[in-house]
Amino acid sequence: MSKLPTRDEILQWISDNPTLTSKRDISKAFGIKGAARIDLKRMLRELAEDGHIEARKKSRRDPDRLPPVSVLEVTGAASDGELLARPMEWQGSGPEPVILLVPRASDPALGTGDRILARLSEVEGEAHGYDARLIRRIGTNPLKVLGVFRKGAEGGRIVPIDKGNGKEWLVEANATDGAQDGELVEAEQSGPRGRMGLPRARIIARLGDPSAPRAVSLIAIHQHGIPDRFPDDVVAEADAMAPAGLEEREDLREMPLVTIDPADARDHDDAVYAHADDDPANPGGHVIWVAIADVAHHVRPGSALDAEARERGNSSYFPDRVVPMLPDRLSGDLCSLHEGVPRACVAVRMQISAEGEKIGQRFVRGLMRSAASLTYQEVQSAMDGAPSERALGLLESVIRPLYAAYGALKEARGRRQPLDLDLPERKVQLSDTGEVLSVNFTERLDAHKLIEEMMVLANVAAAETLAAREVPLLYRVHEEPAEEKLDSLREVAEAAGLVLAKGQVLKTAHLNALLSGAAGTDHAEQINMSTLRAMTQAYYSPGNYGHFGLALRAYGHFTSPIRRYADLVVHRALITAHGWGDDGLSAQEIDRLEGTAKHISDTERRSMMAERDTNDRYLAAFLSERVGDEFTGRISGVVKFGVFVRLDETGADGLIPVRSLGREYFHFDREAGTLMGAESGRVIGLGQRVTVRLAEAVPVTGGIALELISVEGKAVPRGGSGKGRGKAPRRKPGPAKRKAAKAKRKVERTRRG
Repeated sequence: MSKLPTRDEILQWISDNPTLTSKRDISKAFGIKGAARIDLKRMLRELAEDGHIEARKKSRRDPDRLPPVSVLEVTGAASDGELLARPMEWQGSGPEPVILLVPRASDPALGTGDRILARLSEVEGEAHGYDARLIRRIGTNPLKVLGVFRKGAEGGRIVPIDKGNGKEWLVEANATDGAQDGELVEAEQSGPRGRMGLPRARIIARLGDPSAPRAVSLIAIHQHGIPDRFPDDVVAEADAMAPAGLEEREDLREMPLVTIDPADARDHDDAVYAHADDDPANPGGHVIWVAIADVAHHVRPGSALDAEARERGNSSYFPDRVVPMLPDRLSGDLCSLHEGVPRACVAVRMQISAEGEKIGQRFVRGLMRSAASLTYQEVQSAMDGAPSERALGLLESVIRPLYAAYGALKEARGRRQPLDLDLPERKVQLSDTGEVLSVNFTERLDAHKLIEEMMVLANVAAAETLAAREVPLLYRVHEEPAEEKLDSLREVAEAAGLVLAKGQVLKTAHLNALLSGAAGTDHAEQINMSTLRAMTQAYYSPGNYGHFGLALRAYGHFTSPIRRYADLVVHRALITAHGWGDDGLSAQEIDRLEGTAKHISDTERRSMMAERDTNDRYLAAFLSERVGDEFTGRISGVVKFGVFVRLDETGADGLIPVRSLGREYFHFDREAGTLMGAESGRVIGLGQRVTVRLAEAVPVTGGIALELISVEGKAVPRGGSGKGRGKAPRRKPGPAKRKAAKAKRKVERTRRG
């Protein structure tokens, strides 16, 4: 064709050929070549902006694309021998897309008719619409083991690293994947018991040196007893699940709810939408919708899925992997609010005043369809004047109204005065092979704060609704700090020339005044860390004791039932409160809420410890090649046996042993948080700026040892006579102690007489 097609001709082609709608397909159909393709691209963009077609990721496909995690059926081999598959869930009006399986060396052999769970990526300009990588074959759930491979004459054995698991696994010569003796490997059971009654396994991943970064999170998972394998009956239940329909749900599919997540998010469990309130009784107000994946629809009380989710308590997050609370079929598929895919949800409509105060709320059980899966950076860039092509179409209708509502919420937050700690989060960046590339500060954007404030508002709405309807739930409780911890914080503040008032009911506003006074000074990090240490640890409870840190009277977790069991309990409580179905809180669940609260509070702490240990090991691995280098930092802890220093560059904590501080005895003052040299009088204490030398970094333990070079810019003398090194010098007792000792001796003589 020598000229461009008209707009009507393009729209007719798209209508007749719903699976051949990319720019390349249209160019080929109308014979468009060379510079004319630029004009075609402009026409397609205009059609998309006018709402005639939908532009997504440079493709004009049907709005209902396949979700990134899908169940597929292997349909057979193509002419070149590559395996093809079809989706088991297809919402589009056109023909099912063709899917090409992209195998890895460790994947099991697949055949026609096999059902698999796979991760999809859309492609253009090919005969197939998607590439797929296998997650696992449905119906099989082989037992896995993590251990050290010991090579033998005919293959070898795997010695598990699990505590208390002394049973070895036999690996045949053709199933070693080239593993070397002493390597950490991940393997799965490959058959019945072999020689000497040992179970047989095939190695599916070589992790190299057990102290290498790639092995770090796996070791932490096993050491802390975090379940990382789903039982067969749990997987079978998840695999049998189907998407929820519209029955007895409110249809929210036309509402432009969007998810806003990190760029590397694998699931999307919350979506938001806001608009100006048209109620004349609420001038300048806003309406905020928060929609959360309806996990309760799929995970029913008394099911194997429910028992496993409760046992895990929560998902655990590591720099290189996630140990989910729910199987992939749910966490990455049916309970993930993927763009353009109908998904069941529990949503809350909240009215806020122009000043950000919540004045009304209504919960619904609905069916939604995400208008877009956006990232924090994408949303922030759109507001900052540099929108992506996708965000541009949502800027006025979705993004700006969200920020307008957030502006009101920010005002209300300022009046409420929740605890405002300034503790920058550091993120470990890994390469594809698991090596630590960098340790960077996580950027805090208004887009992050927007989502946080809307999630807090929804959590409050859930707790208030259930309390008003007298339905049991699990509250998120954060109690006031203990008086002795506040006394320690006051001492730190006074040493920094600041004041934390005493003799009044403590409010977060008092702590915020202290933090504000320290902001921009050399004491800022010390005051923030000391304030954090003064806080109690939050926990779950069926009793409402308030949330001190957020300055809220009632608070529950509602917004993340994919990854927190507490949120699933709250969802079930809402179902019961509204009479939405028979999948609400059961009588048995209500009876054991106290035990559930204790258990999931414990699993949360377990995950936190495993995540902390993992980060410590990654940081030690990152620093292990820089032994001998000098670093700046600040003293973050003082104990009898030494001083902890937080390094500026990475945030890693290292120990300066007391024996390396100098050839003299150091007196430890627990209350003041100091060590004082017995001969020199030199004081080393919390918050001091130091320069240190890295003496040792041990990846396998996460231990970092440092040597002190200078304190507050002054070189540290290696002085002291060395007399009595390691022993406290004898000092003459004071008058009061001499008098007490004399009286004690007199009493003892009288008794003997």
